[in-house]
Amino acid sequence: MTQPSDLLFSKEHEWVRLDGESATIGITDYAQNALGDIVYVELPKVGSQIEQFANVGVIESVKAVSDLFTPTSGEVIEVNEALEDDPAAVNRDPYGAGWLIKVRLSNPDESKRLLSPAEYEKIAAE
Repeated sequence: MTQPSDLLFSKEHEWVRLDGESATIGITDYAQNALGDIVYVELPKVGSQIEQFANVGVIESVKAVSDLFTPTSGEVIEVNEALEDDPAAVNRDPYGAGWLIKVRLSNPDESKRLLSPAEYEKIAAE
């Protein structure tokens, strides 16, 4: 699958959409496909301070439980509460309705450590 061109990616299969001083974060189509049917998502609380590449939650599928890592540092300003009732939205629309958290960035320069869509596609293909 071709990755959306407006996103950056981590090696841990998370994506980030930067929007000024904030960012929306989710897992990639590759990750949701590898996990299978997602049945539960545990996300950090609004107001939490998170560090780039740190473990910030859990995604559980019928096949596995996986840690969720964040591609950026900052303060969690919103969580996708719709996932409490419909975690499968991550499977159906990982780059849209299946987003996980929104963060107020504490260090926008961290984006330089993330992957472009083309770089991420090479990793996902391996």
